[in-house]
Amino acid sequence: MADDKMKNRKSILVTPELCIGCRACQVACKSWNQLPGIKTKNHGTYQNPPDLASAAFNIIRYNEVPSKENPVRWLFVSRRCMHCEDAGCMTICPTPGAIYRTPEGAVATDSSKCIGCKLCVQACPFDVPRYGDDGKMSKCHLCYDRIGNKTCPTGALQFGERNDLIASAQKDGFKTIYGEKDLGGLGTVYAFKEEPKLYGMLEDPRIPSTVVFWHTYLKPLSAIGLGGVVAAAAIHYLAIGPHKDDKEV
Repeated sequence: MADDKMKNRKSILVTPELCIGCRACQVACKSWNQLPGIKTKNHGTYQNPPDLASAAFNIIRYNEVPSKENPVRWLFVSRRCMHCEDAGCMTICPTPGAIYRTPEGAVATDSSKCIGCKLCVQACPFDVPRYGDDGKMSKCHLCYDRIGNKTCPTGALQFGERNDLIASAQKDGFKTIYGEKDLGGLGTVYAFKEEPKLYGMLEDPRIPSTVVFWHTYLKPLSAIGLGGVVAAAAIHYLAIGPHKDDKEV
């Protein structure tokens, strides 16, 4: 996806310093996608749920960071699918159409085609894909079916043309535009005033070498029947390891 049209695809710009942690985006996501509630426990943090899940496509991560001015400094960081241009999950998926790109540039999923191999979990450097009780993968799809209907009371989440969002963040003087060039350019871009690690983000996200090996050498075999099964088994072993029975020790 190297043409200019897709490089200027629809994107979300996240500005943590503007986020107040209201989680309206979480509620909107739940409501639109009709996702069930998740039973959680208090583990000494305001963050809830604790992580992404098959029924939680986006969450607000509560980062408590050092501060000289205030006793407590919070950075609220929206965590969701990054919609990479060079998407490892799409590269490694052995089933055509199970993970695909929408005309708006989002990386979406078709659960009816997912075979539950979980290779996408190993391929994603941001630990986004989740599997539910049905054995199917689910994640944020940028709400491609309601493009333009976004909600955020403070402007911490802005939606629009990717190039325009990046230009706006640069004009505002942000130190780091996270995702501008990472993995070919992310669809979820962050405007950071400080280093990415302070916000809990990877400094240099990369697709695992096993995914490159799969795409280069093994995936072509998927077109010849049994060869595809052998190829999938091989990459599953490389990425996840041998099968182990779930038994208590």
